[in-house]
Amino acid sequence: MEPIFSLIFNPVAGGGRTAKMMPEVQRCLASLGASFDSTESRDLQHARSLARAGASAGEIVVAIGGDGLIGAVAGELETTGATLGIIPGGRGNDFARVLGIPTDVKGACSLLVGPERREIDIGSVDGHWFVGIASAGYDSDANAIANSTKLISGSAVYCYAALRALAGWKPARFDLEIDDRLKLSYTGYSIVCANSKAYGGGMFVAPDAELDDGLLDIVMTGDTSKARFLMSLPKVFKGTHVDNPSVGIQRGSKVRVSADRPFVMYADGDPIAQLPATVEIHHRALRVIAPR
Repeated sequence: MEPIFSLIFNPVAGGGRTAKMMPEVQRCLASLGASFDSTESRDLQHARSLARAGASAGEIVVAIGGDGLIGAVAGELETTGATLGIIPGGRGNDFARVLGIPTDVKGACSLLVGPERREIDIGSVDGHWFVGIASAGYDSDANAIANSTKLISGSAVYCYAALRALAGWKPARFDLEIDDRLKLSYTGYSIVCANSKAYGGGMFVAPDAELDDGLLDIVMTGDTSKARFLMSLPKVFKGTHVDNPSVGIQRGSKVRVSADRPFVMYADGDPIAQLPATVEIHHRALRVIAPR
């Protein structure tokens, strides 16, 4: 029996890009002989309920959008054993790129109907699921700015948000406990808990992170001048910023994060929890259609 694909998309995601993509997605899947149904999601909570329904019906659930929608859908599938398909339709599409999923509709649809499957890790923050990267501090400010900016399209919005956030940034103190054994404290810019390598439209903040190793790459950006921080920003697109003395890296399967002032932790580009929060990795708990 041929699989049925349950397509979930938010028509306003990616500045309306997802809605514009849908006719092409439907034509492409039809030309490949695939059976599918398409449903608009009103918000992430609605997308989660649609994912549960698709999984219960035995369908392959396909998230069409950015990392936020993918993370919301993936969290529901983790508990069902259902398979996740992805057609990139967001502004950054970092998770799909790291997985090796084509960013063009034809390539992504062709992958969906093929045989390739793999099991990958999925993360949680206080019980809320994410697939890519959870972070707080300077990143909290930058994410809030990016999400509220409507006039700048594509991945350029993340560069704009990074500069805007830097202008008003003041260092914060972060306290970490990793795997209930290692305690660390530092003053600086951000704490990043990475399942995937990249976020923010191609920023390889955790260049050595692997999606199936059962570990978070914990990237700690310590205090440095704003001028030095600004000079190092271009390095993030190549992942070479980790060579800077102000950047430290640890690995673990669980990390408790707190700070000396309130921060919202963001994951996959959306708010997920208030600090203090506990971030955990769940080893190979998600089955996804992606190249091995």
